[in-house]
Amino acid sequence: MRLRDYTPRGYQARHILILIVPMIIFVVSMTLFFFYTHVEQVNAKLSRSVAEELSFVDDQRTLSPATWPQLVANFQRRGMMAVTFTPGATTLETPPGSECCIELARELAINFPGSQIAYRYLPGDQLTVRILKSDGLLEARMDRKRVIIITAHIFIVWTVAFSILLLVTSYLFLRNQVRSILQLSWAADAFGRGEDVPNFKPSGAIEVRKAARSLLRMRNRIRRYADQRTAMLAGVSHDLRTPLSRLKLELALAPKDYDIGPAKKDIEEMERMLDGYLAFARGEEGEQPLQADLAAIAREAVIAADARSQLEFVAPSPVTMRLRPLAMKRAISNLANNAADHGKRVRVTVSSGSGEAVVTVEDDGPGIPPENYEDAFRPFSRLDASRNQNVSGVGLGLTISRDTARAHGGDATLGKSELGGLRATIRLPLDRERPKGMGDEED
Repeated sequence: MRLRDYTPRGYQARHILILIVPMIIFVVSMTLFFFYTHVEQVNAKLSRSVAEELSFVDDQRTLSPATWPQLVANFQRRGMMAVTFTPGATTLETPPGSECCIELARELAINFPGSQIAYRYLPGDQLTVRILKSDGLLEARMDRKRVIIITAHIFIVWTVAFSILLLVTSYLFLRNQVRSILQLSWAADAFGRGEDVPNFKPSGAIEVRKAARSLLRMRNRIRRYADQRTAMLAGVSHDLRTPLSRLKLELALAPKDYDIGPAKKDIEEMERMLDGYLAFARGEEGEQPLQADLAAIAREAVIAADARSQLEFVAPSPVTMRLRPLAMKRAISNLANNAADHGKRVRVTVSSGSGEAVVTVEDDGPGIPPENYEDAFRPFSRLDASRNQNVSGVGLGLTISRDTARAHGGDATLGKSELGGLRATIRLPLDRERPKGMGDEED
């Protein structure tokens, strides 16, 4: 059991958690401190003051009966309390709410030992205190705020409101910083699939901008390398095709009694090999991604395989996504033709779910051992010892299919088919949502 198992995975969610947790701890700590220290101390002082005033008024009643009415009138006029005394009272009615004012009860018990005391809250934030003495009943009415702090909840409301305001402000600033990271992640993923993002600009914090500029420089270096490779291979293609064309012309002009069939077959095989090398080396350069139906592309790609084997095509629904149609068609066609070369039955399935599209090509051929699955994807790899040895090819079909899948952000794998032969699977991630504000400068 680790802490990271219970924390959010996302960058933005983690930073929001970093803001919220300390803020909650702060608010709870301040609230507890406020109530259990400050509020209790202030309430104790207020209760002590009221108890001493009542004790003073009661003492003046017995020491100076003549001036006592004037003293009571002065207390009431100043808004301190209204005091009355009922001589000869022997019983004390205990009204509802007598259990309130714990601090005041403690102080009155000290100032009026042996007396019975009762309290009651009245409408309008008024408090009545009744003290049954040996010679009568002393009753005082006062504002409740003279005994306890009645605005303590306002402190809590303001603290919570200020904390929420601070969190909202922090979130707005954090969202801009996270947005630049999301844009960088989206652009890196798009570059990895070979897409061009012309309106991507470094934005956000200095560190994020630096990483974005490094990504752009890396993309430009890769693009220059790919352009150089394509130009070199175009020259090689031209140099090789010229002598091949001369050979084909010489064979066409050869006497009819010459057996030129094997030679023509060799030249055609050399042309196919040359086309395979160029297709592998050229990769997906030049084709721009489009929004297309993967199921429709797969259906077109397996037409050639359908003519040479018993083909079963399964695509329950369209799978619309952003891809390079020609490159993907070539990748699926390679898998389907490979299956048709080695088996009599071929099944092609296109489906989507859990954020990815899946193309599966199966056959009922001899298959290959599991330990050779990865070897089959290596360029120029031929595993004909396990498969049909009469099949021509240069060993680049599976390699091109995997390169195409990876260029789209996915991958290609091999496995055991339910038909008894080999199963080739292409998995492609469905389109990621483009971050808002792509290309906007944000600090």
